[in-house]
Amino acid sequence: MQKNATRIEWIGDSCRLLKATAAEFEATRPFKGLTIGTGIHLEPKTVALLMTLKAGGARLVCTGNLNSTQPSTVEFLRSEGIDVFATQTTDPVAHRNSLEAVIAEKPDLLLDNGGDLFAIAAEKPYANLLGGTEETTSGRTRLLPMRGRLSMPILVINDSPIKQFAENRHAVGQSLFESYMRFTNRSTNGKRVTVFGYGACGKGTAACFRNAFARVSVVDIDPVTALEAHLDGFNTPLREQAIRSADVLVTVTGFADIVTAADLPLIKNGAILMNGGHFPHEIDVAAFRDHPDVIRIDRYEADHIETFHLRDGRSFHVLGGGHMANLAGPRPLGNSVESMDLGFTLQARCLELVARRAVGPEACIVPVPKEIDAMVASAYLDLAR
Repeated sequence: MQKNATRIEWIGDSCRLLKATAAEFEATRPFKGLTIGTGIHLEPKTVALLMTLKAGGARLVCTGNLNSTQPSTVEFLRSEGIDVFATQTTDPVAHRNSLEAVIAEKPDLLLDNGGDLFAIAAEKPYANLLGGTEETTSGRTRLLPMRGRLSMPILVINDSPIKQFAENRHAVGQSLFESYMRFTNRSTNGKRVTVFGYGACGKGTAACFRNAFARVSVVDIDPVTALEAHLDGFNTPLREQAIRSADVLVTVTGFADIVTAADLPLIKNGAILMNGGHFPHEIDVAAFRDHPDVIRIDRYEADHIETFHLRDGRSFHVLGGGHMANLAGPRPLGNSVESMDLGFTLQARCLELVARRAVGPEACIVPVPKEIDAMVASAYLDLAR
């Protein structure tokens, strides 16, 4: 007997840690009577997390992030009785409306990605919000100034060492390299690749491109971090030279305006620009589109590539409109299943901690507790042995 299985089923069966957690949650029901609002990339790996939370008794109200919502994921979640306020969009207004719709449900817990939901909750506070989790460095940076207004437990998944090495260093590097190949079908052999940012994501990205026989340079504004990159064997030229020489530029910093219209005179003819940061503001694509030196833009719609032609005869290419490349473009796969299985189990366990009122407002925008890291690491190793 044959069955036409889906990618969602493939991913769900591959997330062994989440499957084990879901089985436990079916017995313990840590989220019984609670609503969890989520604003995280809606793709098949997220389904495995959301179904784990549902197994724990949660009612779920969900939206996604800009440009990464996959319609098949939305369709599946709705078939499971989950409220989803999301469409695949690059329009910030439409995205804001989806976020507002989630907060209007007054969820007890928030699972945030980039600080979108907590930022609205800070503007429009309501009594039953217990706290929740934030996935990213970008979200932590955004929410820290709001700490006094939020005053509730918000555990930052990205500050877990597991998230740093399993997802950021290993998986982001692998998936950005895979995305470069998927978008362009071009080699990396002998190419000059400049990586902006040498945090965990930058380390993995630089290593993966070097392992694919590229000549990799690293730019980081922190001289100590730049020294680390130098001692790791990467070139660390000054910023201007790093841009001028690059066949491929990759941003993975978590900050805005890393490559801007002011850099147009520096960009090498034929260079490819791609972003791996959460928000689509590291490369100022909008300014490129409006710049008077850009005389024509060719759009390869099916491939999500734009080619910018400059007045002086040079041209360069931007992948995915500057959105997070590993969740943009044709057949966006995101990070590896195993890395997200680990990261999403951290999410589930941290939400369980907040739901049980085991942490208070002193844990506002703080790292994952060490006992949760140890629990998840031990469980993963037990499955791997």
